[in-house]
Amino acid sequence: MYPHTHHQANQPILDVQSLTVRYNGHVALDDISFHLHEGERVAVVGPNGAGKSTLFKVVSGVLTPTSGEVNIFGSKPSGHVCIAYIPQRSQVDWNFPLSVADVVMMGRSAKLGPFNWPRKRDWDFVHHALDTVELSNLTTRQIGQLSGGQQQRMFIARSLAQEAELMLMDEPLSGLDTPSQEGILSLLDRLKRENVTVMVATHDLEQAAGHFERIMLLNHRIVAFDIPKNVLHTDNLLQAYGGRLKVDSAGTMLVDDCCPPE
Repeated sequence: MYPHTHHQANQPILDVQSLTVRYNGHVALDDISFHLHEGERVAVVGPNGAGKSTLFKVVSGVLTPTSGEVNIFGSKPSGHVCIAYIPQRSQVDWNFPLSVADVVMMGRSAKLGPFNWPRKRDWDFVHHALDTVELSNLTTRQIGQLSGGQQQRMFIARSLAQEAELMLMDEPLSGLDTPSQEGILSLLDRLKRENVTVMVATHDLEQAAGHFERIMLLNHRIVAFDIPKNVLHTDNLLQAYGGRLKVDSAGTMLVDDCCPPE
């Protein structure tokens, strides 16, 4: 078995202190500090290139920060199998010959260790996860044949099979139709009841305000991190989006986020 990092009692599920990330002289994240408690649902919003994906990659241990610390239950991300990182769908090769069940079983890989075959208990986790996301009838379907909403459900199922306690979802609602978005948001409601902590990167400010307890407004630095009504006001949004923030005739604030992704 792979060694697993133990959780320290009375420590937050995620604690980020003075986190800075630089790429070739470019500052992606600058002196970020915050912490989360178990069961929280947090939306991370900000313009393209603001550092949202970078933040998720550092928290999940995929990327090493330039300076600062990230702790999961009191220790570094490496060794924690309780973190699930769900990338943007555009970063996945959907032509790869994998079935839905194959992908969900990948969530058990850290529990199995190298050269070990899945046991009945592992398949029980997989089938339960597929039941939870309502994909039990598509277990043998090749992943490229799924709709966008089904693909996101599959990744959530993989995280559940992994027994994830912290789920990082990078723009999971992007490109989905309204019913599919509502289905994913309903699943997030269920994860909260099971005390799973969720961070979701999104561009939809209205959705962030309506479905998440706290919002992090990010543009390389944290502009604001609080309950929605304390974050989504004009001063903060202008600081984060600048000239991309528009106000229509009805007084509704809109974001023209046309810059290339980070």
